[in-house]
Amino acid sequence: MEAPVFEEFDPGSDCDCPACVARRRVSHLSSRAPFGGRRSAHRALVVATATAAALGAAQATPAVAAPQPPGRPGVPAGDEPATPQGGKAPLHGPAGRPTRPGGLAGPVTLPPTTRTDIVNRAGQWVAAQVPYSVSAYWYDGYRQDCSGFVSMAWNLPGNEWTGSLGQYGTRISKEELQPGDILLFHNPSDPEQGSHVVLFGGWTDYTHSYYVAYEQTRPTTRRQATPYAYWSHSDQYVPYRYKGLVAPASGGGEGDAVGGGDEAVGGGDDGRNKPAGSGGGTGAGTGAAGAPAVPPAPGLPAYPGRAVFRPGVRSAYVTQLGRRLVKRGFGTFYTTGPGPRWGEADRRGVEAFQRAQGWRGGAADGHPGPETWRRLFS
Repeated sequence: MEAPVFEEFDPGSDCDCPACVARRRVSHLSSRAPFGGRRSAHRALVVATATAAALGAAQATPAVAAPQPPGRPGVPAGDEPATPQGGKAPLHGPAGRPTRPGGLAGPVTLPPTTRTDIVNRAGQWVAAQVPYSVSAYWYDGYRQDCSGFVSMAWNLPGNEWTGSLGQYGTRISKEELQPGDILLFHNPSDPEQGSHVVLFGGWTDYTHSYYVAYEQTRPTTRRQATPYAYWSHSDQYVPYRYKGLVAPASGGGEGDAVGGGDEAVGGGDDGRNKPAGSGGGTGAGTGAAGAPAVPPAPGLPAYPGRAVFRPGVRSAYVTQLGRRLVKRGFGTFYTTGPGPRWGEADRRGVEAFQRAQGWRGGAADGHPGPETWRRLFS
């Protein structure tokens, strides 16, 4: 199986202050015309260097030699995220329709939503590259900062902030995280400048040390592999699940396969987050690692659980699924087999089948959930 490719992030390149702009100009010139090259380039380099130093001193901008965590050059160790946020506000800002102050103080109806809808809404901002702003509001009415972004993804009736978002969720553990949940860091000592929140999009691998994060930060909305729980202040991020979460409509898509894409392996299972075992059982009532299998519909084989369909796992269920893919016309990715070891050919075949059902995005990630299994064998 091919190794997943992640977007790397260098926070220094996101800063648009004059000092950082000048420093990047210096780097660009030095790479094209090093010392000893053309005189004009050399003079430009000297002038730009002096400009960067002067601007940096005038604006008290941190120097390049900021503390760096091991193995992550360019990522500040103690001052990220630099993402100030606004307070509670109605949609479209102060001119919009007022929202009830005080969060959930009193009866309130939470808009129902599914995991798929949450991730899809977040993906729309990623695709639109919404610029970060603590005071501007996007066309949908949500503030263009981290808390406004999560308010939008959760489809809340107004713009919340890190001090109130927790009221709309239920605190969960790391092991319970699934796509559509959030990781919330609220810093009471500096709430508007020192807090942050991101949307969880799925684990990148079985070690659960990195996950796909959707977040609103400078310069625009992004989606990338992120260390758990975050680059900085990691021990202060708290997982929450939206209280208005509902199950998807029957036949509407792969409810448990919502994730950040192909790299979000196992990005959401059936709520149990079963560990990947070394193999799956073949009994009718047992799935991988002893987890109960989903009861089959009449005439259909039992769904063994998502843990069976993970890289390197060997199981008779994998062979059974592969043979069914071939029979249904989705076996073109196999060069040999299919066999009992789950691999990229299996995943691509499942993805093709899911897309044939009309599913897109995280619902067609190539990792079979109960609905994929049911449709494949029905």
